[in-house]
Amino acid sequence: MIRETHVSVNGRSTRYLEAGAGWPIVLLHAFPLNADMWRPQLDRAPEGWRMIAPDFRGFGPDAPLAPAHPALTLDDLAADIDALLEALGIAEAVIAGLSMGGYVAFALRRRSPERFTRLVLADTRAEADSPEGREARLKMIELVKGSGPAAVADQMIPKLLGTTTLQTRPEVAATVRRMIESASVGAIAAAVQAMLTRPDSSADLERISWPALVVVGEEDSITPVADAESMGRRLPRSRVVVLPAAGHLSNLETPDAFSKALEDFLLSSM
Repeated sequence: MIRETHVSVNGRSTRYLEAGAGWPIVLLHAFPLNADMWRPQLDRAPEGWRMIAPDFRGFGPDAPLAPAHPALTLDDLAADIDALLEALGIAEAVIAGLSMGGYVAFALRRRSPERFTRLVLADTRAEADSPEGREARLKMIELVKGSGPAAVADQMIPKLLGTTTLQTRPEVAATVRRMIESASVGAIAAAVQAMLTRPDSSADLERISWPALVVVGEEDSITPVADAESMGRRLPRSRVVVLPAAGHLSNLETPDAFSKALEDFLLSSM
């Protein structure tokens, strides 16, 4: 059973979803979605594991409509996760991030490495944005400010989802659209700004001593398989899992395969 709870984090009410009981695993969501993207995994939380999926600032069905802080950084989001763990009395956890959630995981590692027991990086990358990537993000800020979250959904859904999903699972696209359109304009713009100014975390990979799982959708065009395999080679204790028929949102597109890869990793003695 999935439980929905609110807790005060850095002076703001933060929603998080929770399922299971046992050792904690924190699931950090992709941009511009929210914690609901993790429902397929929460629905099948492995025995002995407590899954916790928080919303980032300004995201989620009950997020405030007021603009997020314009100077928001990934370090700020990492500080929110740190404060959430403190509020929940959790000293250590498995930290899992997909896409932007992976960027926040890197920021949390720089801030509080003692929080980690294992790391999951899904459909993400360690490198900072290229000049072309930063230019695209600046255009997205203009788009959301001028046309709203629906326009962002129009632009992003064909990129977020793989060809197989787009052709055979229209309900996934509808779910993704609902999550994107529930976000505030200010939150989307602030998160984009945070991502385009993020530091390069490539040099951190060799320093990560915990077991790590790298997951990537075979049809991911945003952070492709080659990027995931390169990241896996640089992590000292890692395994890479490529999920067929999945794009950038692999946990939603092939939820059973993603959950199995995650469970196998959690139950391994790697």
